[in-house]
Amino acid sequence: MKNNMGTWDRGLRTIAALVIAALVVTKMLTGTLAIVLGAVAAIFLVTSAIGFCPLYVIFKFSTCRIKKDTPA
Repeated sequence: MKNNMGTWDRGLRTIAALVIAALVVTKMLTGTLAIVLGAVAAIFLVTSAIGFCPLYVIFKFSTCRIKKDTPA
């Protein structure tokens, strides 16, 4: 599994997940919306932690910086 998420992407996903979690915990989000967004937040946290998003593979997308080989 090759990383396909850059630092900014991972950071934004983590922040979004934490905001959603805070809204659910403070009961500003309730019901079905809270469940759906809670699942999205969990997915965001997992994909951010491992640096890999399966949807990016399907759409052939990557936010990871391309590393250039440097001469030794």
